[in-house]
Amino acid sequence: MAKLQRQLGFLGVFSVGVGAMISSGLFILPALAYSKAGSGIIVSYLLASILILPSVLSKAELTTAMPKAGGTYFFIERSLGSTWGLFSGFAGWFSLALKSAFAVVGMAIIVSVLLKSISGIELYEHHLKIIAIVCCLGFTLLNIISVKQTGRLQIFLVGILLAILVVFSGLGIGSVESFRYEGLLSNGWGVIFATSGLVFISFGGLTKIASIAEEVKNPSRNLPLGMILAWLVVTLLYISVVTITVGVLSSDELSASYMPISLAASKFMGSWGFWILSIAAIAAFLTTANGGILTASRSPMAMSRDRLLPSVFARVNKKFGTPHISVLITGVFMVGAIVFLDLETLVKTASTIMIILFMLANASVIIMRESRIQSYRPKFKSPLYPYMHIFAIVAYALLIIDMGKVPLLITAGFFVFSIAWFFIYVYNRGDRASAIMHIVERVTAKELQTVTLENELRDILIERDEIIEDRFDKLIKNCEILDIKGSKTAEEVFRQASVILEKRLDTSEYVLFEKFIHREGEGGTVVQPGFAIPHIIVEGTNKFDILLVRAVDGIKFPHTKEPVKIMFALAGSQDERNYHLRALMAIAQISQEKNFEHRWMTARDSESIRNLILLSTRPRDTKF
Repeated sequence: MAKLQRQLGFLGVFSVGVGAMISSGLFILPALAYSKAGSGIIVSYLLASILILPSVLSKAELTTAMPKAGGTYFFIERSLGSTWGLFSGFAGWFSLALKSAFAVVGMAIIVSVLLKSISGIELYEHHLKIIAIVCCLGFTLLNIISVKQTGRLQIFLVGILLAILVVFSGLGIGSVESFRYEGLLSNGWGVIFATSGLVFISFGGLTKIASIAEEVKNPSRNLPLGMILAWLVVTLLYISVVTITVGVLSSDELSASYMPISLAASKFMGSWGFWILSIAAIAAFLTTANGGILTASRSPMAMSRDRLLPSVFARVNKKFGTPHISVLITGVFMVGAIVFLDLETLVKTASTIMIILFMLANASVIIMRESRIQSYRPKFKSPLYPYMHIFAIVAYALLIIDMGKVPLLITAGFFVFSIAWFFIYVYNRGDRASAIMHIVERVTAKELQTVTLENELRDILIERDEIIEDRFDKLIKNCEILDIKGSKTAEEVFRQASVILEKRLDTSEYVLFEKFIHREGEGGTVVQPGFAIPHIIVEGTNKFDILLVRAVDGIKFPHTKEPVKIMFALAGSQDERNYHLRALMAIAQISQEKNFEHRWMTARDSESIRNLILLSTRPRDTKF
């Protein structure tokens, strides 16, 4: 499977997040929101920002644990299973691509307004669509050629956008008229909350970052930092810009304007202000469209990798290192949306889908943590678990109520299509048990027959942390593991170990058993309470092996009061004496890791024990 290149740094992550948020939600939507809530839209924007925060923190956690292409689809599929994964993949792709198409159309509308004011030339609807299609095809080509260049363009456009908005805020604060804020809460909290649902979509683009996690350098740091900083910066700008706009425009001007921010700028910056903020609006729409194609195209690619879609979607261009087929199909879909679709209904549908996906993302955090999978190790953990996540799910459910029947029916249609596609194409193609099945396993005490999810997460973490396997890792990958139930004596366990090691070391089990007994008699091998490392020398050359033993009820060793529950048995030939010492050093480093004993004892099976060792943060010795 071809891998995507890690080309985006912190600024790229920050710019994708900011660019995905600042578009119609700031430059057009305030007029519609004001007609509903009046000056209370300031509170509505603040409330919407607070409501998006649980999803930002949840996705930051999930993406640091699973920094893979597809983002929301990937971790919903791993936590809830293929059916919900299909729904999140199809619906998320549809939502992101559609909103990007709307951004391009919005940009074309602003261009037409500006063109009319300059030359008096009025563009008709088909002219606007032609402009939008050309821009869409241009961004599609850019995303095929290079993620790095796409990121650079995003950084450039976002830099211009932020600079203009900061100037707007700085100059506008002295021109506001306080009487325009009278009756801030006069429409009631019910209207303000409903309006926050309307403007909630303004912040929704932030979590697009999760879709490109696989292409981010140092994802453990850059993803959460970029997402949280983007949320903070955009929240401050949204509140300041909306507050100034409400404070300088009359009620009639604000509720009737298609370009309220540009109109507000003209009040204290003159005609130049109108033009500068119009340019900012165009830059905002460009960043949303550009970032939308970049992120939306990763969902079908990730689904194809999981064999939920045909393999063609996962192809990565050898020259450019981008998923060119997925990008191209996303671009074509956007062109189709621009040409054929009823925008108003589909905007609400895309918003409904986005909120449902946020609900699933918060549920995914709960499921992944409660699954107790050893290899689920996010570098960033969302706080206030699980109260914040449960609150978010309930709050989002209330927001959906105001979206209407048609969006909910279309969303339900996506889910029905996902189920149908599962049985038509996906059934019997995969054997990975989702995290929710691990919870079912723990509740029902019925053992799962697959550990593919746990091993997959292990491999993701190895790639994320750039762990280079050394000889000790390779030994652990292939070693035998004894998971003993019931109390045993050291002699009984040595006998079992000798039987296992006989074939692996080509040495008689009786000889091995005598050596273990003799070694224990020479001096105890219990290095600390509950932890033993019996090690012996065997005849021959180039022989070395490790046997891991977990004894939940303990092993009774002579001369020790506390039973041993963790045992590393080492056996090697004389010529491996140096490596014998290095292996002991590796074991010592592993045993000192935080919560090692707890993780060892609570590991669900032998593979979980193996993964616990493989994911240790000890320094690797690649010379041996």
